[in-house]
Amino acid sequence: MREQIASRLSNAARAARERLGLTQAEVAGLMELSPIVYNRLERGRMLPSVPTLVQLCETLRISPAELLGFPRPEKARKAVLSEEEPPSLQQLLTLARRLDDSQRQVLITVAKALLR
Repeated sequence: MREQIASRLSNAARAARERLGLTQAEVAGLMELSPIVYNRLERGRMLPSVPTLVQLCETLRISPAELLGFPRPEKARKAVLSEEEPPSLQQLLTLARRLDDSQRQVLITVAKALLR
């Protein structure tokens, strides 16, 4: 049973990471994990603690149910960028979600300056 859960979790984490256009090292960095530890999670060699599972879900923008192999609810599917969007846009959105409001305002100011 443990191996089955680890396998489901690793497959879903890999798919979500790839959908966001992130590398394993980038996800590890966002989660403040060692790349080796994240690699072990994604290969199904270990199961995360509950706090790490929650953080993984937030970082990969995936529900715990989906991470464990259950289908995504329809409402959650609509909140994700379409797969036609470039991975860099998905990566930017993932990073922006981790910022506080004042940091997002700075990001908006920089983006507007780049568009001039």
